[in-house]
Amino acid sequence: MALSDPLGDMLTRIRNAQRSRHSVCVAPASQLRANVLEVLKREGFIRGFSAEELRPGVARLRIELKYNEGEPVIKEITRISRPGRRVYSKIRELPKVYAGLGISILSTPRGVLSDAEARAANVGGEVLCRVF
Repeated sequence: MALSDPLGDMLTRIRNAQRSRHSVCVAPASQLRANVLEVLKREGFIRGFSAEELRPGVARLRIELKYNEGEPVIKEITRISRPGRRVYSKIRELPKVYAGLGISILSTPRGVLSDAEARAANVGGEVLCRVF
């Protein structure tokens, strides 16, 4: 069965794995997912990730989750722009997440960026998700 929202599926896998206190979760690989994970790693929400080739043409991402004193670092991870309702934002209209404690991840003409990186580059785009 084809997924209608692959990025939303990966975010749900991360959310469920952290609630179950898993140290690692896996998700099918794609370039967009890898770019979002790269932003999460840069911002310190996950330990890291790696791509594993299962067979030619089929790969998966192995995501290492991060905990602080037994509690998940990611308190909330929410999909904002969905296949049925795309959400775009100009950089001046992008709100801060929890007064700057969280981040929004945007797909911009310069690639997938966090809201702070997008503000520094002065570019807006599609708001993919919000992480706190």
